[in-house]
Amino acid sequence: MLPDFNRLKVFHHIYALNSIVAAAHKLHLSQPAVSQQLQKLEAELKAPLFTRLHKKLVPTAAGTRLFQIVKPFVENLQEGVESIRQPLDRPSGNLRIGAPKEFGKEFLPQFCHSFRENFPEVTFALKFEEASPLMALLQAGELDFALVDVFQSKGQFLGNPDIFSIDPLIKEELVLACSEKYYQREINGDHSFQNLISKDFLSDEDDLAILMHWFRHYFNKSAPKLNIVLMINSHEALISGIKLGMGMGITSAHLVWTEIGNGSIVPIVTSKKNMVNRISLIQLQDKIPTLTEKTFLTHLQQGMRKPEVLNKFDLASRRV
Repeated sequence: MLPDFNRLKVFHHIYALNSIVAAAHKLHLSQPAVSQQLQKLEAELKAPLFTRLHKKLVPTAAGTRLFQIVKPFVENLQEGVESIRQPLDRPSGNLRIGAPKEFGKEFLPQFCHSFRENFPEVTFALKFEEASPLMALLQAGELDFALVDVFQSKGQFLGNPDIFSIDPLIKEELVLACSEKYYQREINGDHSFQNLISKDFLSDEDDLAILMHWFRHYFNKSAPKLNIVLMINSHEALISGIKLGMGMGITSAHLVWTEIGNGSIVPIVTSKKNMVNRISLIQLQDKIPTLTEKTFLTHLQQGMRKPEVLNKFDLASRRV
């Protein structure tokens, strides 16, 4: 049976303040009442929590261990209650947002900053992950909403996709690319299926889903076992590997637009349009958004429609 929560609260203050008198003052209780609560808690636990030395309290090993357990609970409870008490007439409190790693790093901090300029009582907790982990966190209630790659088929989503609402936010073009040096040595204008599948590839996904999707999109064929020379869980490192000439990898065109423009990175193009990845806003269907969520989502959607943001994607679309 769990100890009485009120007694744990009393113990927390006694330990933190190292004084029964100070704890009584903090809790607006009499000193005998606090002493009695401590004695009852020790009886419940069948273990002394303090050694009494001439009006001084010295925590026992059991007391220290109990405080380590109770302290984060009491602090989190206090923070949680304060967040519940946030004003309802203006955005405030903490927003928990998930997003794809590279997209999130490039865009979300600037939107969070500009939002806080108008609503300084809002704080943010950002989680950058792949689609399946983000949707699992969303389903578990650990995110308020997420921005997710949805070029995958429905079956690749974790859980039941019917519980989510999916609203397209923006689309980005994906390209298979390599360094200019690798292109001249290994590709040299031959973009045929047979030539490409014999070359070296880099991937930041364990299941190679995007590479397989690329070959199906352009050639309507499933690629056989590819020669993966670098498997890494960082897209920045994947782009570095591409620049170094290790092989071909898939990336968002806007992330390497400068390098494509100056010729240091070469996209592998065919007669078909580039593969598109749609960044979409994902929420639980039955969730009622708070004022803070609705206001920030409006801010985000308006921000993503600004010319300086759209141009990052449109330039790649027109020129790649």
